[in-house]
Amino acid sequence: MNWLTKLERKYGRICIPNLISILVGAQVLVYAVELFVNQYVSLYLSLSRTALLMGQVWRVITFVFVPFSGGGPLSVILGIYFTWFIGSALEKEWGDFRFNLYLLLGMVGAVAACLLTGYADTYCLSLSLLLAFAMLYPEVQVLLFFVIPIRVKYFGFFAAALWVLSFLGSGMMGKLNDLLCMLNFVVFFGPQAWRSVRAWVRREQWKRKNRR
Repeated sequence: MNWLTKLERKYGRICIPNLISILVGAQVLVYAVELFVNQYVSLYLSLSRTALLMGQVWRVITFVFVPFSGGGPLSVILGIYFTWFIGSALEKEWGDFRFNLYLLLGMVGAVAACLLTGYADTYCLSLSLLLAFAMLYPEVQVLLFFVIPIRVKYFGFFAAALWVLSFLGSGMMGKLNDLLCMLNFVVFFGPQAWRSVRAWVRREQWKRKNRR
C-alpha cells in the first residue's frame, strides 16, 4: 500500500500511542458505570442521528467507548478482552499511526452510516478488527472460551459469513450501513480480499472442470 506508506511518512507523528489500551479502558469504565451507577449512560454516548443533528457532536468519538453487547455480562467482558487482544496485535504489527488510521476510518464510516441511514454502533468496528487480524494472522491459534484451540482464519470466515448474511438480508439502507461501517477494512484489505476471492473461484472452477 504505497499510498499508506507515503501518508505515514508525512503524518506519522500525528497519532495517539497505545490507542487500544485507551479505548478498552474507556469501555471498561463505561460498562462499570452502566452496571453500578447509571444504566442509561450509553444512551448519552452512542451514535444517534437525531442527537448529532441537535449538536451533540461528542458522540462521534464517545460511541467507541460503548462496548458492543450481544448478550449478558459474560459476552461483554469477552468482547472487551478480544478487542484488547486483537487491537494490541494489530497495533504492534502496524505501528501507532496505521492502527490509528484504521480505527479512524472505521469511526468515520460508522458516523457516515448513522447520518445517512439513522443508526450505527460498534459492532462492525469490532468485526473489522477481527477480520484484519484474520487477514494478517490466519494460522495463529487462539483458545475459544479459553479452552478450545482454533485458528484465527476460522473466526474470520465466521465473521465474514455473518456480515455477508446481514448484507444480503438487508434493504438498501441496511446494505449502505453495512458497507460504510466496514470502510476501514475495505480501504486496507479490499484489493487483497478481492484477489483472494477471485483465486478461490478460479480454483473451484478448475476442480469442477477436471471432475468431468
